[in-house]
Amino acid sequence: MRGATMHLQGLSHLQVYDSTLEALTKSGLILVLGVAIVASNILIIATFLNFRGPSEVINYYLLSLAVADLLCGLLIVPLSVYPALTGEWIYGDILCRFIGYLEVTLWSVTVYTFMWISVDRYLAVRKPLRYETVQTKTRCQCWMAFTWISAAMLCCPPLLGFNKAQFDEEAYVCMLKWGSMTAYSATLAILVLGPSVISIVHNYGYIFVMMRRLKSGAPIHDKEYATALAENLANPSHTMSFALIFSFWLSWSPLIVVKFYEGVTGDVFQNPLVHFGIVWFGVLNSLWKFIILTGMSPHFRLALRIFCLTICCRTKGRLQAELIGLDPDD
Repeated sequence: MRGATMHLQGLSHLQVYDSTLEALTKSGLILVLGVAIVASNILIIATFLNFRGPSEVINYYLLSLAVADLLCGLLIVPLSVYPALTGEWIYGDILCRFIGYLEVTLWSVTVYTFMWISVDRYLAVRKPLRYETVQTKTRCQCWMAFTWISAAMLCCPPLLGFNKAQFDEEAYVCMLKWGSMTAYSATLAILVLGPSVISIVHNYGYIFVMMRRLKSGAPIHDKEYATALAENLANPSHTMSFALIFSFWLSWSPLIVVKFYEGVTGDVFQNPLVHFGIVWFGVLNSLWKFIILTGMSPHFRLALRIFCLTICCRTKGRLQAELIGLDPDD
């Protein structure tokens, strides 16, 4: 009997040790992810703001995405570090509701911004001769301001008490209870996803068709239009922006599929580790943008090198970049 008791006590201590190690690992992963998101998006914002050379209109949309990701890394991710250790939300119901509201707002801003990016790329291909007059910097700034204001207003009912938030004990984040307001949830999904998904599919479908048509050597009678079209299609911003959009939906697709399955079947997906993984895999999208921009945008690499020179050499950075003749295609 005594030996059996000691064996059970040993198992109990081992389970506590495993549980503590798992909590520390999850908390550490969240902390590292939060620091990486904040650092990478501060670097993106500082790089674009520091650059004084010729820039594309799409940079304003990329700044909007970086600001949304930065707010996620500053206001949402850090509040999950301590709950990952304790398994409890200690910050109160009001803050939990605000975090749920902020998550939906930033997610909506990101989706809308991708829609405007697809429209911008479509206009660059559809109207290459008039693109610079149609897509002005002031117009894009107005669209971004409208996007942030409209997203904040569309998602505000949870702050007014019309929806509740609950702490997810498996992912350690506060999320809104969409089932308590089915009509509002469906309306918000239609208003956010409807125009965005339709625009993205249509616009990039048109871009890829024109790319294939140009590569196949299909005749285009207007030579001036054909030349401008070829120049615009050679811009790496098309594939870079598509990669950003694809990575976003790839990151969130596991969670969307699971939620859709639960809503249709009524079964609750019961696997804490997998649930934790798919939620934070979606949040990981906020880090991928820096990797994609660095790997696929020559303009961003140029601006990043100039920013690094500016930091290292202070005011001489920009002059030094001009003297050494940095090439955007390098």
